[in-house]
Amino acid sequence: MEVKVISGDITKVKVDAAIVNLFEGVEHPGGATRAVDQALGGTISRLIGEGEIKGKLSEVTLIHTMGKMEPERVVVAGLGKQDKLTYDSIRGVMAATCRFLRKVGAKRVATVVHGAGAGGLDVEKAVQALTEGTILGLYTFRKHVTKEPEHGEIEELLIVEWDESKVPSLESSVRRGRVLAESTNFARDMINEPANYMTPSDMAEVAREVAADGGLEFNVLEREEMGKLEMGALLGVAQGSKQPPKLIVMGYRGGDPEASPLGLIGKGLTFDSGGISIKPSEGMDEMKGDMAGGAAVIAAMRAIAELRPRINVTGIVPATENLSGGAALKPGDVLKAMNGKTIEVVNTDAEGRLILADAICYARKLGLAPLIDVATLTGACRIALGDICTGALGNDQELVDRVIKSGEQVGEKIWQLPMYEEYKEQNKSEVADIKNTGGRYGGTITAAQFLAEFSEGTPWVHLDIAGPSFINKEQSYLIKGATGVAVRTLVNVALVLAGEQPE
Repeated sequence: MEVKVISGDITKVKVDAAIVNLFEGVEHPGGATRAVDQALGGTISRLIGEGEIKGKLSEVTLIHTMGKMEPERVVVAGLGKQDKLTYDSIRGVMAATCRFLRKVGAKRVATVVHGAGAGGLDVEKAVQALTEGTILGLYTFRKHVTKEPEHGEIEELLIVEWDESKVPSLESSVRRGRVLAESTNFARDMINEPANYMTPSDMAEVAREVAADGGLEFNVLEREEMGKLEMGALLGVAQGSKQPPKLIVMGYRGGDPEASPLGLIGKGLTFDSGGISIKPSEGMDEMKGDMAGGAAVIAAMRAIAELRPRINVTGIVPATENLSGGAALKPGDVLKAMNGKTIEVVNTDAEGRLILADAICYARKLGLAPLIDVATLTGACRIALGDICTGALGNDQELVDRVIKSGEQVGEKIWQLPMYEEYKEQNKSEVADIKNTGGRYGGTITAAQFLAEFSEGTPWVHLDIAGPSFINKEQSYLIKGATGVAVRTLVNVALVLAGEQPE
């Protein structure tokens, strides 16, 4: 879909549908909505008076113009209560409205900038948000469906701004919103792929193509190289699968050559059966999405390559399967990670932290700092926070605060969990330096405490996306299935650290 900014009067733009808006409780529309109302002979005002249009958030009311103005249809989109309007509200409103218009066959759509008038929001941020919401909300994954879709797609969105002098800056906002949303959809595509189409080798090939298109540095460590680096934790997980493991490394250089690159690390379990500690069969098909953290990092690197911030960033993705083959890791085995720490494996289904341990060690070897890892790590986090919110833990409060704020700016909810020293006791082993799970209680925290053993003194934040990475019901601009969560947060962190996005 193409998104353009034009200057003019929305009543005079020849499109299949024009989108205007209304706040809840407003009886007499203003701005562009008033102009449309007047062109339609007061139809909107009458529908408000009759209670058909209430302005509730994401309410959609379709009106046929019958030749009274250039757009063939008008949609009045509800913005909800004026004092509660946010940029995320705009994303959701555009997603709901454009999905509705897609169903009625609209191809060319025009919209006003929601929230920039009476809503009091910054016009550039509002344009970025509505661009994101539209592209994210219209996402579909039909690669393996042979049946023709029931409807076509919206081909063009025109954002109508009456002040022509603002068009260039708004075009820049559209570009940023498009890059962020398309990269998030790129991650969604990777995560939604069946595991036989997204093996570790496939994941490495996708990353290779991203690097080639974006001019990024690229390298893949194979099993032999991992062995030389003594990555016993990663190799231990991989040994039950016939698919060779890959350690994917992508590098962007946009800042001072002497500056330490920001390190983004994503868990790339392309399928997780649980290994010998096998998972229940019900819902195991969703374990194709256990590489959502790795997909988020690859997609974030894609966006960073397009936006070109003045910062150095390196993305690392340890990719493997966790299967229960004859050579698979067994409960009670002891592994040695790259930094020499020994790990007692008490549960082979706590494998994500094992592959991340070696990836974090490798990131430190490369001199990356700070570090942010993203992983569908624990069911405990999904129990604690549901599918709405990501859990955050780390060893540097300033960095944790920055990541949470960056998520808030792009509409991704993140909640900090504590890292009290007492939780370390649960990870103590009698036969090794540490064991790979601390039991049921405080599972998200003890998993993070495990990772902290390998980040050591490097500023580090862990994002547990087990809940919001994959949803079973549509939520605003998030479609059922993979959400691509954390892509926009990671990119925003890079922009903040580069000084190109206010904190």
